[in-house]
Amino acid sequence: MNESNDDKLTHMDDAGRARMVDVVDKQPTARRAVAEGRVRINDALAAAIASNTVAKGNLLDVARLAGIAAAKRTDELIPLCHTLPLEHVDVEAKVRDGCVYLRAEARTTSKTGVEMEALTAVSVAALTVIDMGKAIDPGMVIEHVRVVEKSGGRRGDVRPHASEFPE
Repeated sequence: MNESNDDKLTHMDDAGRARMVDVVDKQPTARRAVAEGRVRINDALAAAIASNTVAKGNLLDVARLAGIAAAKRTDELIPLCHTLPLEHVDVEAKVRDGCVYLRAEARTTSKTGVEMEALTAVSVAALTVIDMGKAIDPGMVIEHVRVVEKSGGRRGDVRPHASEFPE
């Protein structure tokens, strides 16, 4: 089979084994990714968050910090991710309409993108919401974790999903 470089699987070697993508010949560019997700919560937990009476502390602030810390360790969690010099990570958390909405932005100047860092930030922030609120709402559900924006690299600006984050 005659394959061009574009037809090959980027994370597989010629023997079909998983491998890290070789980016040695790529030029660093400014990269940005935004991911979002939400955790569906009950009214009792929403009220406890609003009044800052969750037993474990300020749920939104702890979830934000957990997301930021997780983004910085993405390469330790996802086997084929490159270690990136993150220049900025921010996580926002808001309660609205029975959900904790989470939004993470990651930026770097590197040879590969930061989508996984943004997704990891949102995912760990969502898990933190569940950990901190499970005594009040044991039925929480994580939903709609996805990349909503990315820029940099050969594809340029991409917006695969509409943002649901409340303004």
